[in-house]
Amino acid sequence: MGHTEIHRAQRVGWLRAAVLGANDGIVSTASLVLGVASSGANPHAILVAGIAALVAGAMSMAAGEYVSVSSQADTEGADLSRESEELSADPEQEKAELVAIYVERGLDPELANTVAQQLMVHDAFGAHARDELGISKTLAARPVQAAFASAGTFSVGAALPLLVVLLFPPSTFILAVSGGSLLFLALLGSFSAKVGGAPVIKAAFRVTFWGALAMALTAGVGALFGVAA
Repeated sequence: MGHTEIHRAQRVGWLRAAVLGANDGIVSTASLVLGVASSGANPHAILVAGIAALVAGAMSMAAGEYVSVSSQADTEGADLSRESEELSADPEQEKAELVAIYVERGLDPELANTVAQQLMVHDAFGAHARDELGISKTLAARPVQAAFASAGTFSVGAALPLLVVLLFPPSTFILAVSGGSLLFLALLGSFSAKVGGAPVIKAAFRVTFWGALAMALTAGVGALFGVAA
């Protein structure tokens, strides 16, 4: 019988980076547009500020994700290298470690010993990476994937408030960008929850609430230090 269960853990890496990128793109760009618009700046200045936010934000997201996930990958690589050396130096001790892990998880000692023995023969390194270190192919750090996912989705997210700026008259910028961005955030939260198998309403509310707070604070700062008066 084939394996028909659908699991979503393999999506964790790219989904986290993608949602983070899109959320930051919408929130940061919309907040900046609202702040500049609230200060009384002209439409051209608002659009230029938004485009600059898109480019700078996408590069920042890509660099930040790549550096942070690379650090995780370096740590995983160091742990795997050490584990490989320990397996070569003292395989019996490493087998005993597996036995102890399986006993702690609920197997009786005899069965745990049998399982550990068979795994040591089949793929000792893979067994220790997975069961001792918690490192697997599914959840392994992928810096390039994370960087591209964050930068790409940030750009898409940031483009949405800018599209509103292009389509609506200057007199409605604040209302249109606010409403449109909250709608985009709600859709993003719902989509990410659907893909990840999480409660949709809770995720949509969480994303929308924090986005609304960020935009309100930035608009307030723009109005406080505005140049229109």
